[in-house]
Amino acid sequence: MEQQRRHRLGGGSTGPNPTDRAKSGTKRSLLVEGNGIPIGLTVSGANTHDMKLVEKTLESMPVERPQPTQESHQNMCMDKGFDFPEVRELVDEWGYTAHIPSRGEGPREKIPGYRARRWVVERTQSWMNRFRRLLIRWEKKVENYLAMLHFACAWITYRSARLFG
Repeated sequence: MEQQRRHRLGGGSTGPNPTDRAKSGTKRSLLVEGNGIPIGLTVSGANTHDMKLVEKTLESMPVERPQPTQESHQNMCMDKGFDFPEVRELVDEWGYTAHIPSRGEGPREKIPGYRARRWVVERTQSWMNRFRRLLIRWEKKVENYLAMLHFACAWITYRSARLFG
C-alpha cells in the first residue's frame, strides 16, 4: 500500500523528509556562479544525503565551462554537510578549488574584509522559493517538476542579466 501511495504522489524522486518522517519530500541540489545565477540543478528524494548529489549536480551543467588556469582559479564553496574526502576528491577532479569548512569546527571569527560566499546559493534558493509552484511540489512526475525548476532558473537568469548586465 505504501509503495503504491508513494508512486502515485511523486514516484522515485521523493523520500521521507528527515525533519518530518511522516511526509515525503524533494531535495534540490543547486550549483550557482558568483552572482547567484543557476548553472546546474538536480532533484532527489529528501532523504538523500547532500554528498551523494554532488557529482550529479556537476554533471547537470548545460554548457561547457571554461578551463581553470593559474591566473583564474574556479572555486567551489560548500557548507559542512559536504565535508567528506570523496567530495573533496570529486571537486578536485572537476578542476575546482574546494572551500569546505570542517565538521566539528565552531563558527569562524569574522575577518575584516572577508566576504562570505555560501550565502549566494542560499539567496538563489530563496529566489526559487518565491515561485509558489516550486515551494510546494504539486507535480507527480519528476520530469514536470524539473521542467518547472528549469523555467524558474531561466527566469532568475533573465532578471539577473537585467540587473547585473
